Amino acid sequence: MTDPKVLLKITNLTVHYGAIQALRGISFEVREGEIITLIGSNGAGKTTTLHAISNIIRKTAGSVVFDTMDISALPPDRIVAAGLVQVPEGRRIFANLSVKDNLEMGAYLRKDKLAGDMEMVYGLFPRLKERRLQVSGTLSGGEQQMLAMGRALMSKPRLLLLDEPSMGLAPILVDEIFSIIRRISENGTTILLVEQNAFKALGLASRGYILETGQVIKTGPAKDLMKDDAVKKAYLGG
Repeated sequence: MTDPKVLLKITNLTVHYGAIQALRGISFEVREGEIITLIGSNGAGKTTTLHAISNIIRKTAGSVVFDTMDISALPPDRIVAAGLVQVPEGRRIFANLSVKDNLEMGAYLRKDKLAGDMEMVYGLFPRLKERRLQVSGTLSGGEQQMLAMGRALMSKPRLLLLDEPSMGLAPILVDEIFSIIRRISENGTTILLVEQNAFKALGLASRGYILETGQVIKTGPAKDLMKDDAVKKAYLGG
């Protein structure tokens, strides 16, 4: 049985913020159909990695190849059009627009009909359907996270970058969000997950990469990382 093809390949990714080196030549890959997680403490470089992949911030060196196409220098909208979409930390919904309008904004690059995908999103997030005409800024934090994820799905991504989807949510909502992430994966979308809740992330992912001070210091199957004493001590509370 052949391995799934590499959908995203990061090589020697380096980023500076002025004199500060935020990423120190990291390399990793994501295969089609996987859920991959990046684990690390605050300041390790996780969000910077996602921003560099999406070309939201400028890279000092390194390459980003998505499905054999070098996207290192592409503008963010072209990267979205290619099928790589990021759900940012902090949701960043359009607070003055309705839920339905936010979802339609996620499909702004598409020329085809949206009805089928709108129903798919409503199937994943029934509360969004109930609140489709509600002003998005009045939603709860959990509902806003669902909306941010639904908006990204409206662009029909092949690879979804999720940045801290559980941040600030009550535990019961965290469970719900992670259950939905699993369903998104089962529906055929590859996922790269950045998440402070390392226990939840490794429980969901197939493989993980541990980042410290802008470097990958450990990688392996998620189930093995969960048993690793150093990982348990640093990120799993024991």
